[in-house]
Amino acid sequence: MQPQSWQNQLASAIKNPRELLNHVGLDANSLGYTQTGIKQFPVRVPLAFASRMQQKNPDDPLLRQVFPYLDEDRVDPAYTFDPLEEKQSLVGPGLLHKYHDRVLMISTSACAIHCRYCFRRHFPYEENRQSKLEWQQRYDYIKSNSDINEVILSGGDPLSLADHKLTDYLHTICQIKHVKRIRIHTRFPIVIPDRITQSLFKTLKRTNKEIIFVLHINHANEIDENVSNSIALMNKLGIMVLNQSVLLKGVNDTTDCLIALSEKLIENRVTPYYLHMLDPVAGTTHFNVSEDEAINLIKTMQNKVSGYLIPKLVRENSDEKSKTAINLD
Repeated sequence: MQPQSWQNQLASAIKNPRELLNHVGLDANSLGYTQTGIKQFPVRVPLAFASRMQQKNPDDPLLRQVFPYLDEDRVDPAYTFDPLEEKQSLVGPGLLHKYHDRVLMISTSACAIHCRYCFRRHFPYEENRQSKLEWQQRYDYIKSNSDINEVILSGGDPLSLADHKLTDYLHTICQIKHVKRIRIHTRFPIVIPDRITQSLFKTLKRTNKEIIFVLHINHANEIDENVSNSIALMNKLGIMVLNQSVLLKGVNDTTDCLIALSEKLIENRVTPYYLHMLDPVAGTTHFNVSEDEAINLIKTMQNKVSGYLIPKLVRENSDEKSKTAINLD
């Protein structure tokens, strides 16, 4: 039987919490879930990702990332809809210029998976859709600012775009001489590995700028043989592949989990890049790990493994012009 195309896999993703529980062998009434949270941020879990969840384990670290627990209804004034105040960095629809030498482009609102801790779960995507004229304005903004040497494609997930649309984005950016690098932030190679198609492979191969992929993997169990194969295709092109994780309570908040993840990343020639503190977005208080706990985790890692296995512990602050490294002393 021929495997489903990535588009069909995306269309057939699980969109109901009861269906997700049934898929992992748990009683559909065993875990309560938030109706309010689902209305604000619907459930979406590709079967390829759900297949890696442990059966009959309500505490499975992959399940915890995508299940809309009742905890999301907790209200904490410190957790807001726009914790990074991204609206202040918008220089046009879907274009953020927060950091001096790089811009971030919201290329799409679509994601392959809805991670419940996502800092853009409340982002006003409808206000940031781009017409052809607005796309031209974004291009003109980048072209007119020679300090910009890197364009970050984010979203949503830029690999939600069809290959021809992504090719158009890349081709246009490649016309700007002072842009040296294009960075693609994506979870697709993890949650639907079949997205790394031969067509996409050819598109990336033709690109005359340095391409950097930043993956988002939080737990070693997310990496199976299919994921390894998708990463191998990127390695084959000589693409730099980095990983950034979010430190999440009940998912990866132990030294053993973090070491296992780093070992699996290095095994697949992926650099452990950042370990992010949770961005305080409304609905995510139950994922929070304190800064003191985070520091202790990294210090313990330092005593157990080589330095290249240790990601940088960082926090993003709305008023800072770069990621803020957390002092371990």
